[in-house]
Amino acid sequence: MEYLEYTVFTKADRALAWKIFCDVGCWPSFSNIYGNIRWSRGVPWTAGSRLRIEIVRPVKTVADHVITVCLPEEKVGWIDHVLGNTLQQWVNFDTLADGTTRIHTWLEVIGSTKMVAGRDVDELLRAFIRAWYDNFCATCDKLADESAIYA
Repeated sequence: MEYLEYTVFTKADRALAWKIFCDVGCWPSFSNIYGNIRWSRGVPWTAGSRLRIEIVRPVKTVADHVITVCLPEEKVGWIDHVLGNTLQQWVNFDTLADGTTRIHTWLEVIGSTKMVAGRDVDELLRAFIRAWYDNFCATCDKLADESAIYA
């Protein structure tokens, strides 16, 4: 089992960060690995709902997200099944004293697939998480700055 975690900070308040996070239509702008992303079962972002994510690189596959817990603007947890591995991931949104938001994610990976496209799965996941959450926060910061102009 491998354990990974990553923390980022955004100028956006928790409500805005959550709103952007929940818009899966934005996800391809955070990473170039995505093909089609769609909810396949249940009410989005509720326990038991399923998000089907087509991955186009570094290999073509499908990840099936099953939402296990969701407290809007606070935290969400899911289990993924992809390439013979199971991932449990949590994302927490914390309001800081200055109104900004800390986003902390952690995941555990269990499974038989250790290499994908000649790269270590854990290395791929670390790089993906870092890029995804950094790009997500850049989008949050931009929208927070834009909303502050009109406030």
